[in-house]
Amino acid sequence: MISVEVWSDVACPWCYLGKRRLEKAIDRFDGAVSITWKSFQLDPSIPHGEHTPHAEALAKKFNAPPEQIQQMNQRLIDLGAEEGLEYNFDSYIQANTRDAHRVLHMAQEHGLGDAMKDRLLRAQFTEGAVVDDAAVLASLAAEVGLDAEAVRAMLATDEYDAAVQADIDEAAALGASGVPFFVFDRAFAVSGAQPTEVFETALQRSKEHAEAAVLEA
Repeated sequence: MISVEVWSDVACPWCYLGKRRLEKAIDRFDGAVSITWKSFQLDPSIPHGEHTPHAEALAKKFNAPPEQIQQMNQRLIDLGAEEGLEYNFDSYIQANTRDAHRVLHMAQEHGLGDAMKDRLLRAQFTEGAVVDDAAVLASLAAEVGLDAEAVRAMLATDEYDAAVQADIDEAAALGASGVPFFVFDRAFAVSGAQPTEVFETALQRSKEHAEAAVLEA
């Protein structure tokens, strides 16, 4: 079993693209693979409850004119379409993603991490969901099999917050300054939403590395 740990943020469009490309590589791979989704926040300073349209947030971040923002978005729209993803930046709302990561940790404990991660990303990038809203998060979690009331109750506490912070600290320790960041069997790392072939190579190298270790034992 190849273990893949993925640090990413719900607010990161490249993370959505990287997720899909990794999944395509796994589909083509001759072997078993497990994925663990790790938390990362591109901008943890966003106050909870502060919601900013995507274009406005990017213009402020990069001090760029609307035409440049449109070009940046169109590139992602085109790349996403090639992978079957729909980016709708006109409806995208920037919000703090800490609670979304806590819900993801809860989902992973119930074996629903992949489904929850995908649902959060689609909600953010296609549907324009506000991902720091407890009611929205509970509804999304219910769609993948979690109990909505249990999610609401969890969000009213600080449960899983330490786990989210531990992931963020671990990323820093590994030298990951941005996401997506993929670690294969703690032996190989891939940074960024690389082409599917790069992930295929990483999986194959991990498999060969594991087989060599067994022979040497």
